[in-house]
Amino acid sequence: MLALHDNRRYFLYRVATDMRKSFDGLSGLVKQEMKQHVLGGDVFIFFNRRHNQVKLLCWDKDGLAVYHKRLEKGTFEQPAAGTEPVVTLTALQLRMILDGIQLKSIKHRPRYRLTG
Repeated sequence: MLALHDNRRYFLYRVATDMRKSFDGLSGLVKQEMKQHVLGGDVFIFFNRRHNQVKLLCWDKDGLAVYHKRLEKGTFEQPAAGTEPVVTLTALQLRMILDGIQLKSIKHRPRYRLTG
């Protein structure tokens, strides 16, 4: 069961990733390319070139966990974010991407957010 929580950070690696990579290969991308620490509890998101597969890598208290999903039809949307190779997402954005909801068509009503 995949649980996405608002108290985690979600980093999308926008460069197409070889889906044969698993724990060690994805951890290497996190460290070398994304310049992040894999054991910090953040979730790292990787798509293949065709955007029909996604892998999520995260530290789960006592070990790394990999979630892998392959679509039988359709593709995952990758949010528009210029040329940056790494983009930060919210849990809601990731849920919508995984559910096939087009992010451009979503309209958010204003809400108060505590900054700091």
